[in-house]
Amino acid sequence: MRFILFYIAFLFAIPMFGQSEHLAKNYMRQGEYEKALSVYQKLYNRNPNRTNYLLGLVESHQQLEQFDKAEKILLKQIEKKPKNAQLLVELGHHYEVQENSEKAKIYYDKAVKNFDHNNINAAYTLAQTFEKYNLLDEAAFIYEKGMASNPGASTSINSQLAKIYGEQGKLEKMFASYLSLLQVQPNYKNIVQRNFNQYITDDPLNEANIIFRKLLIKKLQQNPDIIYNEMLSWLFVQQKDFKKAFVQEKAIYKRKGEGLQGIIGLARIAIGAKDIKSATQILDYILEAPAGNDMKLTAHKIILKAKTDLADKKEHKAINEQYEEVFRVYGKSSETIGLQIDYAHFLAFNQDEKQKAIDFLKRLLDEEKLSRFQSSRAKMEIADILVLDQKFNQALIYYTQVQNALKNNFLAQDARFKVAKTSYYKGDFAWAQTQLNVLKSSTSQLIANDAMELSLIISDNSLEDSTQTALKIFAKGDLLAFQNKNQAAITKYEEILVNHKGEKIEDETFLRQAKLFEKEKLFEKAKVNYLKIIEFYPDDILVDDAYYWLAELYVNVLGEPEKAKELYEKLIFNHADSIYFVDARKKYRTLRGDAIN
Repeated sequence: MRFILFYIAFLFAIPMFGQSEHLAKNYMRQGEYEKALSVYQKLYNRNPNRTNYLLGLVESHQQLEQFDKAEKILLKQIEKKPKNAQLLVELGHHYEVQENSEKAKIYYDKAVKNFDHNNINAAYTLAQTFEKYNLLDEAAFIYEKGMASNPGASTSINSQLAKIYGEQGKLEKMFASYLSLLQVQPNYKNIVQRNFNQYITDDPLNEANIIFRKLLIKKLQQNPDIIYNEMLSWLFVQQKDFKKAFVQEKAIYKRKGEGLQGIIGLARIAIGAKDIKSATQILDYILEAPAGNDMKLTAHKIILKAKTDLADKKEHKAINEQYEEVFRVYGKSSETIGLQIDYAHFLAFNQDEKQKAIDFLKRLLDEEKLSRFQSSRAKMEIADILVLDQKFNQALIYYTQVQNALKNNFLAQDARFKVAKTSYYKGDFAWAQTQLNVLKSSTSQLIANDAMELSLIISDNSLEDSTQTALKIFAKGDLLAFQNKNQAAITKYEEILVNHKGEKIEDETFLRQAKLFEKEKLFEKAKVNYLKIIEFYPDDILVDDAYYWLAELYVNVLGEPEKAKELYEKLIFNHADSIYFVDARKKYRTLRGDAIN
């Protein structure tokens, strides 16, 4: 019975200890060191063998400058456990806190000399203790010795060692350690690439890029492992050298003998970077390769869509001929549904042949045996074209049909968003807001974000103006932009800037107009708009957009990288929660010539 009571008491004590330690840590974070000391003292008295209680107690004394008491506790523990190298480091740090570096070094050296390098767990703990106090040389040495004595356990500490090499500026060693990790754990590739992104830039002459490229080539010569081809391809993609990346992707495809998805993916990235020439070359390889019709049609679809999006009017005839040629070879059947829908979009949005496009899609719906998803995609395109033609009520019918046909599907959510957007274009802001409120919790983050943005535009600009006059003009400007009538949209936005100065919608208007100025290559006018947002709305939600897009304009078009650097810097230091933060930081480091941490 006594044993049972003791066991129950012990079970209740476990969470009590955990809560007490959590309380002590909170006191430490808040700078209430005397309270932390009191809690840690009780925990230590109950269990003097728990290292975290011991270290918490020591740190509490140190923070209160009770150094003699902290030293006494550490020396007593070291007397009990003379081979515990971690405690020697803690004692060394104790002297470091008191600015006695010579005495600290004695104990650091003792820890390095005395640790059991055959015990990988002890090595790991000791290295982490050195790392905790930024003693990177000692930490790296311990990891290296531990790995040498326990080669089978090297995977667990390779990434930690690589991280330290990076912090030390030993780039080749860092890259080599991560590559060793990938050889045994290839599924870590994405994590490793994220770490490399701290050093690699889009500049092929950047020191880290050169070191990494030379190391990969050397590794390939010594051991033609496919992981090195994959990492070379990744490096060239970062440098936007898609032709060199393509060489690596072809090598990977030939060696694996399976799938062209890597090459398709590379073509998509090249298109995203607006390198249509490289993308075309990559996709031509797929068209010539012994691939199935599905893969070849995907290649045609990607390149024709990209050419359509980036083409001038004079190129439309050639694009139309390419579509017709593809249909001649592969036919207009269920196999080419995606291409046919894209072609209808091209007819309506680029050739201004709206009725022809709608007739084309209706024939598709009537004549082909389409799946529910294929039918819904065709109906979505018809609805988009009807919005383009300002036949809003007809468009709403088609969007609603898609919602009903594919409940809870991404396409259904997209249709609901377009119902809201169409209602917004019509000036029916109340119904648009109802739809947007549902979409704010959408499983698709992109749709949820778009819904939130449009909802805020409507709500923010309905409060101070019950007639919603400026909002109605703004919605008409958005519709004109959707219709690719950029100059008309710019003029419509100008109505707000002239007649509704100082109203809440002004900053949104500056931003919308600036993006259209860029499309029309009116870069100086775009610059003026961004500067106005920064000057007149420095505390507004859109100021980080203005910083980022103006910086991009300065560096990519106007040839003023120093001004871009200033803007990236402001975004980094003042807007850490911005969606542009990560990209801005990387570009800032590149411009500063300091991509390495």
